[in-house]
Amino acid sequence: MAFFYSAIDTLGTLVVALGGALCVWGGINLMEGYGADNPGAKSQGVKQLVAGGGIAFIGIVLIPQLANLIV
Repeated sequence: MAFFYSAIDTLGTLVVALGGALCVWGGINLMEGYGADNPGAKSQGVKQLVAGGGIAFIGIVLIPQLANLIV
């Protein structure tokens, strides 16, 4: 049983890291779009920023709920 809890913690950490990385990438694209006055890059940056936040939210809130399903 401890293996499953450890695996869920690791999965949550990986999902949060993936979401955080996507947020950073989106922020870079957003700033690049503002610097070059490129609306396409700004749009892509905002989408990546929001998607990364959503993925991180899933890793923080929903992944730990998997532990309750195993019990």
